[in-house]
Amino acid sequence: MAKSMPNHSVLSQRLHEDLARLISATEPGDRLPTEPELAKQLNVSRATLREAMRTFETQGLLLRKQGVGTFVVRPTQVLESGLEVLESIDTLAKRTDLPVSSGEVILKHRLATTEECNALGLEPGCNVISVSRVILAEERPVAYLIDVLPADVLSADEIQHGFRGSVLDLLLKKGQPKLINSHCEIAAVAADSTISRSLHIQRGDAILKFTSRLFALDGRVVDYSFSYFLPGYFRFHVVRELASG
Repeated sequence: MAKSMPNHSVLSQRLHEDLARLISATEPGDRLPTEPELAKQLNVSRATLREAMRTFETQGLLLRKQGVGTFVVRPTQVLESGLEVLESIDTLAKRTDLPVSSGEVILKHRLATTEECNALGLEPGCNVISVSRVILAEERPVAYLIDVLPADVLSADEIQHGFRGSVLDLLLKKGQPKLINSHCEIAAVAADSTISRSLHIQRGDAILKFTSRLFALDGRVVDYSFSYFLPGYFRFHVVRELASG
């Protein structure tokens, strides 16, 4: 009687366990064997190996450097926050003593798109300020943030001279307009080419996306933002009350 072949889920689980053991036994900063060597060592195809490694990349345990190799990295701390309170990554990091920094800031003064006009309550043809940047922790990119604001809320000069990576903190420091709350949608999405390149992950990898609208006291939306988080470096929770009755 012919032996039955292991099914795909069993092989996948075994590969993930083998990779987890290898990563655990490798010092942070050390490079793994090349893909051909590792595939041969683990007795799998390169395509299967690459797919499994993506899981560990989004957990923040592996970092691929194009043309250099794949390195083991381990988050020493996780940025943890309750979703009931709005605060910046910089504020979270200070509370946990995890140094973070902002990478290159891309600032654009341009016409608002139709989506942005609808989200910000602007008339077609209005201008906005767009601020994009990568947030780094432990020398690796862990978040990619985009803020879109009406041009009269913050000027390019205010951002260039007072910006430390958080639009929220800059608005709070300015004091005007008075902020009241934020409406946020949370989803797991596949990283597109821009996000994957910015976070050093593979295109299509699953990441957390927060889409938010920040409201001023007068009801005006003053910031329409998109935040992409590498799951291995962030943990979010929410306190939920039991339904009455």
